[in-house]
Amino acid sequence: MAGSDQLRKLLAQATTIGQLGLPPSLAVDLVYRILFTEGDVSVARLTEVTRLFPQVIDEIMVDMQHDHMVEVVKAGTMRMSYTYRLTDEGSARARDALERTQYIGPFPVAIDAYRTAILLQTASQQKATPTEVKQALSHLILPENFHRRIGPAMNSGTSLFLYGPPGNGKTTVAQAIAKLLAGADPIWLPYAVSIGGQIIQMHDPLVHIPYTAPPDADAPTGKTGFIGVDKRWSLFQRPSVMVGGELTMDALELRFEPITKIYEAPLQMKANGGMFLIDDFGRQQISPQQLLNRWIVPLETRIDFLRMQSGQTLEIPFRQLIVFATNLDPSDLVDGAFLRRIQMKVEVSSPDEKMFYQIFSQMCQNLRVPFDRNGFLYLLQKWYREPGRVLQSVHPRDILKTVIAICEYAGTPPQMTPELLDEACSCYFVDLKSSA
Repeated sequence: MAGSDQLRKLLAQATTIGQLGLPPSLAVDLVYRILFTEGDVSVARLTEVTRLFPQVIDEIMVDMQHDHMVEVVKAGTMRMSYTYRLTDEGSARARDALERTQYIGPFPVAIDAYRTAILLQTASQQKATPTEVKQALSHLILPENFHRRIGPAMNSGTSLFLYGPPGNGKTTVAQAIAKLLAGADPIWLPYAVSIGGQIIQMHDPLVHIPYTAPPDADAPTGKTGFIGVDKRWSLFQRPSVMVGGELTMDALELRFEPITKIYEAPLQMKANGGMFLIDDFGRQQISPQQLLNRWIVPLETRIDFLRMQSGQTLEIPFRQLIVFATNLDPSDLVDGAFLRRIQMKVEVSSPDEKMFYQIFSQMCQNLRVPFDRNGFLYLLQKWYREPGRVLQSVHPRDILKTVIAICEYAGTPPQMTPELLDEACSCYFVDLKSSA
């Protein structure tokens, strides 16, 4: 309860410019840039863009009008309905503000407020129950009690290493974890943060999904029941960042845009409070050793250090579930020091024939292909047992989709006949030895 009270106090609406937690000049500069870009701008519009309290905007506009930087072009019965325009002197001041940065958007929060908010909201981990984890994985055919390997890793909230042969659902398991996290307790995050006058863009619409309470939810409770929250913060689903072979070292550092003079937050900062999946680990544009060197301290201390253009070092929380998923042998990727810092290691192995049967049967049902036991046994014998091919969980879906495509082309209903299965498998499997 104490943490909740602290968070509520931290997020309380700033009603004066002195309560923003940042130099007033930053707010004034932001207003200048909006006026210069949009021309005639109402107080309501300034409030909408900056997400500042209307009285804060009015406080700024009164001072700017007093200094002859703006003029009123449309008045109303209340100052809150006024529309303003820059004077010539105000336009010159706005150009100076644009030289410092071209950022236009929600006014940032102080970096210290961001740190505190993340720590308060990750102090006690979300506790997924066995029932919830089993439900999240229910669409997959997995070994019995597989959920007992995943649930503890989720609840520890630190790191998870998924490994095993390709095509057996490591990415799908990770996505199920992400979905379960997204449906858990939401998180308050700012749109932008500031340190030393520099602005770091935090919000990513692909990562930060606004939280919407379920339609059958009771009256607002917990974080959803907070009243009078500063609009510079918003309630989001727990974020999930997923990257693959495209990951570069630059994506893990503050990225400065020299034209706009805005920093973009690194991926692990965007993932704070949620999950960061590194898929196909070992195939990135950076080597596993480089990633090891970059993250060995954050994985241990749960604190990350970022460097700004000025050389200033920024300390931020490293509070997300890191998931590494790889098809490669872990011992070939990283050394023991790195693996020791990953709390849970879970093998996602190839299915046995019984599991393969279950997956095939379920996929037939999903794709509306009549399941034929004799056809399945024919497939198993000819295309797996005889050539010694390894079973993969992804094969039933892919083979059946190929059968469907062949039948749609021929104008016939899909079936699991030996002839169709042979044709589909001939299209799907590649004999690398003979083709070499």
